[in-house]
Amino acid sequence: MNILIFLIILLVLVLVHEFGHFFTAKRFGIRVDEFGFGFPPKLFGFKKGETEYSFNLLPIGGFVKIFGENPEEEQSLYGVGPDEDRKFYNKAKWKQAIVLFAGVFANFLLAWLLFSFGFMSGLPTSVNSEIGNSKLTDINLVIISVATESPAEKAGLRSGDKIISIKSEKDFAPEINPDSLKLFITSHPEKEIEIGYIRGKIKDISFIHLTPTNEGDGKPQIGIAMDQIGIAKLPVFTALLEGMKLNLFITKSTAVGLYTLIIDGLQGKGSLSSVTGPVGIVGIVGDAFQFGFVYLLSFAALISINLAIINLFPFPALDGGRLFFLLIEKIKGSRLNPKLANTANMIGFSILILLMVVITYRDVVKLF
Repeated sequence: MNILIFLIILLVLVLVHEFGHFFTAKRFGIRVDEFGFGFPPKLFGFKKGETEYSFNLLPIGGFVKIFGENPEEEQSLYGVGPDEDRKFYNKAKWKQAIVLFAGVFANFLLAWLLFSFGFMSGLPTSVNSEIGNSKLTDINLVIISVATESPAEKAGLRSGDKIISIKSEKDFAPEINPDSLKLFITSHPEKEIEIGYIRGKIKDISFIHLTPTNEGDGKPQIGIAMDQIGIAKLPVFTALLEGMKLNLFITKSTAVGLYTLIIDGLQGKGSLSSVTGPVGIVGIVGDAFQFGFVYLLSFAALISINLAIINLFPFPALDGGRLFFLLIEKIKGSRLNPKLANTANMIGFSILILLMVVITYRDVVKLF
């Protein structure tokens, strides 16, 4: 079930991305030969106008075949043939740039709409956030993250669990909030405590027992980060505004995180331990689905933003790399050698596939 949900999300995100390229190419009069749902081998298709709409066997995205876009498919650099003026590379550089950027923009737009719909339906939000001056409902103390090898992880607590109660043999916490929980833990060093929690849609309370340990700053801790989370439900126009704000905030945070990861990698300090591949994402999708449809939409929005930002990176085989090549052509006043561009894209694609294999291997190792 998790794999099916992941494939549906991936299919939608990639198709939205490709539709951005498709729509702008059509608007600029560039011939689009094929819009593919999934990847070959081809199952069936139909032709409407000049474009074939194909349905393919592998449901992991889609593609758009734009006339004159791939250098390797050019028969002649300067030759004249049918629809020569409708080739991608014969259009003005600014039009080519918009077509290349349109896929990324479509992913940002989709993320905005998903976040906005989430706010309309009721989106989980921190009590410390000011969301359209709305009053949060159903406020709970929620675990945001669990440290590896911590007492909390060993006891079975997971991100998203709602803490309902905490007590020891002699006393209990009268209030459930971050400050009271921290105070209770620090006042019970090396003593077993009981935590009651709710997971996902299940309303029954489960209980675990653990003992705080003295690590880091020397204070007793159980290894969790937590926050009070409530449900923010907004009217349409406010939801659209707050959805855009959240979209921009997450985009900035994701870009900074990716930049830091790359810089640390170049300095020899980087690690792929914080990077999740397809296998890991399938597990996260399952967790998000357990917490509700709105959580799943928010997670899809996060993936859409990540897909957009990664595609903007100036690396061969990505939209950002092709935009970079386009900038070079604009500066030098002539086209790049198609063989050189194609070779760079092939090398870039190979590196991306190798990186994906390494990350997937790490995901599989984590499962065992």
